[in-house]
Amino acid sequence: MRMMISFSALFLSVVLLQLSSGGVGPLDVLSGIALGFSTAEIGLLGSAHFLGFFIGCWWAPRLMGSVGHSRAFAAFTAAGAIGLIAHFLWLDPLAWAAMRIASGLCVAGCYTIVEAWLQSRVTNETRGRAMGVYRIVDLGASLAAQLVIGVLEPASYVSYNLLAIICCAALLPLTLTRSAQPETPSAPRLRPMLAVRRSPLAAAGVIVAALSSASFRMVGPIYGAEVGLAAPQIAWFLAAFVLGGALAQYPVGWLADKFDRRWVLIWLSAAAVVSCGVTIWLGSSSYAIILLNAGLFGLTAFPIYSVAAAHANDFATSAERVELSAALMFFYALGAIAAPLFASGLIDRFGPPALFVMIAAGHGILILFGLGRMRVRHSGGNRTRYVYAPRTSFLIGRLTGRQRERRPPPPEGGA
Repeated sequence: MRMMISFSALFLSVVLLQLSSGGVGPLDVLSGIALGFSTAEIGLLGSAHFLGFFIGCWWAPRLMGSVGHSRAFAAFTAAGAIGLIAHFLWLDPLAWAAMRIASGLCVAGCYTIVEAWLQSRVTNETRGRAMGVYRIVDLGASLAAQLVIGVLEPASYVSYNLLAIICCAALLPLTLTRSAQPETPSAPRLRPMLAVRRSPLAAAGVIVAALSSASFRMVGPIYGAEVGLAAPQIAWFLAAFVLGGALAQYPVGWLADKFDRRWVLIWLSAAAVVSCGVTIWLGSSSYAIILLNAGLFGLTAFPIYSVAAAHANDFATSAERVELSAALMFFYALGAIAAPLFASGLIDRFGPPALFVMIAAGHGILILFGLGRMRVRHSGGNRTRYVYAPRTSFLIGRLTGRQRERRPPPPEGGA
């Protein structure tokens, strides 16, 4: 209990960051629609966010080394707040894209610092409890962030000001804590091909996970608006996806530890394809059915990243796990940068169902690739423990690495 209290400032900062950075995505979509932005321009905003996220993941450890944790946290938070406040100074999609780069930079940088702080404080005995609370806080705040647009008016200066105030408030718990700043961790080397060497299927899996999550969360509000949902209904539509993903973690983790993880990936993707097909077929027939399908989609698509990461770690040594986590995050960021822009262009040309056609196609390719990889080699004999892996920073591997069981050095190549 004392340990959890000592982490309360970090966790409160995470909640406030999620509410501000998680709320701006759907709010930008509804505001863009109200201001007459094209669908492709709105998709550009989501892609810009993940571009800033990638830059923040890479830059944050280096900035911490130069100025320390608290000052780096303040700098990233200020970038996010400026991006939010500046929205109504320039009502232009390209200007908003630059502001969304700032918001992505903010969330990635701040999460990197929070996770570095956590890493320095946890011990092997407290790591599991600390990470469990951290995941609950992160997922709970992410769920709440999707509901923010139900109470914020689109295209309103006041709405963006409120999010900026919440972002600034995230400074208070961490900067006022009495805990001494920890030593700055070394930045992990970014070796993307490490993920491909250890498991090509895992690298493909995290790209498809990005395709699903980034396009749904950044472009999903366009789909909701096109099928006639009001802002509060769109908020619950997005929240159902996050809730479905949260509920899936335990049962999927049990399956991934008991059965061949490649089959788990394949069946999750097959279920995601079915969910997309049902959504396309039923369309806007019923709000309850739309919510149910969004939850089912989150249940099937959300855990794919963690299953893919666990499969890749089956073929990695303990010394490689931090760099492997960063490599997987790199591929996730690439997919997340491309997905919203591509999805919005398809919606613009073919209509709202094109979003789920694109996602279903991505999962279909992953199924075929997974079946092909199973013909190339057998799965690893000594498997690591399944761990829910948040897509937050390149340093998350330091927190999750020791929760995985140690295993002998892997054979050459990957599955």
